[in-house]
Parts: sequence; structure tokens; C-alpha cells
Amino acid sequence: MAHVLIMPRQGNTVESCVLTEWKVKEGDSVDVDSVVCMIETDKATFELPAGEAGTVLKLIRAEWDDIPVLEPIAVIGKPGEDWAAALGGAGVAATAETAPVKTVPDTSSAEMVPDTTAAGQGSGAVGDMVPAGSGGAISPRARNLAEKEGLPAGALAGSGPGGRIIERDVQAALQAGPGLTAAAKAALAAQAAAGTGGTVPASGSGLGGRLTAADLAGGAGTGTAAGVSVGSGAATIPGAANLGEGAVTETPIKGIRKLIADRMHQSLTESAQLTLNASAPALRLQELRARMKGSPEELGFAKITVNDLMLYAVSRTLPRFPFMNALKIGDTLKTYERVHLGVAVDTPRGLMVPVIRNANLLSLRQISAEAKRLAAACQKGGVGPDELSGSTFTVTNLGSMGISSFTPVLNAPEVGILGVCNIELKPVAGADNEDGCGVQFLPHIGLSLTINHQVVDGAPAARFLKALGEAVADIDLTLAM
Repeated sequence: MAHVLIMPRQGNTVESCVLTEWKVKEGDSVDVDSVVCMIETDKATFELPAGEAGTVLKLIRAEWDDIPVLEPIAVIGKPGEDWAAALGGAGVAATAETAPVKTVPDTSSAEMVPDTTAAGQGSGAVGDMVPAGSGGAISPRARNLAEKEGLPAGALAGSGPGGRIIERDVQAALQAGPGLTAAAKAALAAQAAAGTGGTVPASGSGLGGRLTAADLAGGAGTGTAAGVSVGSGAATIPGAANLGEGAVTETPIKGIRKLIADRMHQSLTESAQLTLNASAPALRLQELRARMKGSPEELGFAKITVNDLMLYAVSRTLPRFPFMNALKIGDTLKTYERVHLGVAVDTPRGLMVPVIRNANLLSLRQISAEAKRLAAACQKGGVGPDELSGSTFTVTNLGSMGISSFTPVLNAPEVGILGVCNIELKPVAGADNEDGCGVQFLPHIGLSLTINHQVVDGAPAARFLKALGEAVADIDLTLAM
């Protein structure tokens, strides 16, 4: 019986992976440990072995497909063996039916038929395309994308079930011809309603070659179409040459970057996020860091950073506020006794969040060593999937880049994430100084806390932030906890 290779589950929270590269082709011979393909989650890249020796009979999915875990991606067996039988006829049909849309759409599958009416005699533009038996049905995602890009739904062909227009068709149309600005879309609709439509240009004068209302009106500056006033949308500089828009670089958003984008958007749409900003006295924090940096190497404190001290303070404060050390899963709030601390790491491939497990039970030196180990693994691409899941609270630090405050996005399903900002001098009233004016400028570290307001209210979150600020202000006493 042929072996069906499935997309593995890379961590408990991973629902899909992107197949970034096939290392084999159909007909190749493979061993058990042969690398068949490369896959990406939103956090790391992995090699996928064949699992069994044999011949690659069928590659079911294409590169850059976003594939749900446990779905078949290839079949390995003996030469000439029926690969479809290994999946079953129904399984093959289901796989083809539910296959996700590729990041880079295949425009060859979109059935576009040139419009032979007076509105578009073979110009090849988007406006010249009519549905090939679409019946006018369009999916919500396709409609949203078409409206965003200014494409009339009636000018699209559907390749979905029953001729339905799906997102892939809109993407294909965008590649096949220029898009339309909002004003051009209104002008085109007005022309169609009045029956005065003319030839739609193959390219426009707008950004990225988009058609403007002036292009549809046939003018270089302003014009009207069916009583609609339109214009070029750009100011004319006397005596200046028309230099165009200049060089434009298009980079597909795919792989880990696309997954990060999707997860960020999902986090914002599925939770009510609120950010509280505060600051904590950082004089003792800086003094302690300076003393540790100058300590003997054998003590193991010389490489302790301000971020390590912040992680330690968070790990000791969270157990007192269990509602912050929690996950919202559906309509259930799961609070945790132990702190599994996510640490945001900036890597060349994108943001990763490895986890320091049981951080509240670790010493400062242990937290520092684990944070550095995980960060190095992320940078080198060697971090494991289990090290990138299971966090109950996350800390992200932009202080070294001079950021005074920001709005961290929740690492769902967590209900809290702390942004650590830079250290700035702030005036403190009632502090004696040399001038005797009662005001002194002292260093403070900025703290930005984002919470899920669905389960955490502002006042309890503020109390947590206040307690954390006190732990930072008296960091030497916090270390004694």
C-alpha cells in the first residue's frame, strides 16, 4: 500500500503550514530520511522527511500553498502503483475541492472571455472581461477584494463551484489588467447605466498603472462621464516634466510574513484590545545592571541585561495577578499557576516568540541564559516547534530603539502582553536637589500593557501594571523574593 505523506502538526496551536519548497519531483526515489519538502509555520521553518522509502508517485499540493495540518500533500509507493487508490476517490476530490488559494494565484485557471460589446472591443483591460457563466454569484472575500481594488464584480469570471466568483478570480483579474481607482469605478458604473461606455484603456496613469476617472473619460487632466465630474487626482507643477511614479518594487507577501500578517489581523479582529501606558523608576535598575556588568565573570552576572531584569520582575509579579497569566479560549478563561513567558525576538525572517517555561521558578541567571539560548536559536533557524508554543504571557522590548510607548498586539489566545520601552529622564516633584527647588530629573522606564478587554478590565490591569512598576523600582528587593 502506498504511503500518504501528510502535513504534520508543528506544535499544539499550529493549524496550518506553508509548503515553501519541494525538494523532490514526481518519479524521484526517496529513502525514509530523505527531505521531501520545506514547510513554514508563522514562527519557524522545518524539513519534512519522506517517512518511507519508495518512489514519489504524486505531489498533491503546490509550493506556497497554505495547508491545514494532517492533510495529504504527497504519495510515496512502488513505481506504477495507483496513488489515487491510497487516498481514495472521494479523498482526492475533497482535497482538490478544499485546496487553499495559492499566495501567487495561477491565472491560467481563470476563464476570462473578451467582451465583444461596444464597451470594450478587445482592449484586453479588466473592464473588457465578462463572466464565463458565473451567474453573478460572488464570495464575500472576493467581493471585499474587488471593492478594495475598484473592480466591478460584473467584469469578473468565476472559477468556483457553479461559476461562483472567488478570491482567486479577483487576484487573476488584477494580474491580467490594471485596477480602477474609486473615482474610476464610479465613472465606469455611471457610463454603464447611461449606456455611454467607451473603450477601456489597457493601462492607466494612476499609481501602479491603475485606471483613473480621467483615463476612462479620455482626458489627460479632467473630464466628465455621464454627468460625473472626474479629475486626475494629481496637482500640476508649472514647468515640471511628467516624471511618472518612478521605480516600483512589488514583493509578494508569502511564507512566514503572510502567516504573521494573518495572525496579527486575526488577533485584532477576535479580541477587544486596550493598551495602558505607564512608567517605573529605573534608577536602581540601572545601578544594579552596572554593578552586575562589572562583577567577576565567575559569578555569572556580567551578561545580565536590563531586559533580563524586566523578565524576572514580570515572572515574579504575574503569580499575584492570575487573571493576567491566562488564555481566552472560546468562552473559557484558563488561568495558570506557573508563568510560561513568551519573549518576542526580531529575526531576519520575521517576529518569533519562544517561551521560557516555568519562569517564575527560575533564578535571574537561569532566565537570562534561557532567553539568550532561545533568541540565538530563533536567529539561526534552529528553534523547535515546542519552544514556540504554550506561552501564557508575552514581553516585547523596543526600548533599545528609543521607543517611548507603543501598542503591542496580543499574542492570542493570551490576554496580556507587556511592551518594554526606553529609559527617559522625568521630573519628580518633592525630590531635593542642589538648587533646592524640590524637583529632580530621574530615569524612568516606559511600560505599555495591552490587554484583552473581553476578560480583563482596565482597573485590574492598572493594578497589575502598578505592582510591576513597584517591582522594577525596587528591583533589588524583588530579587530577594
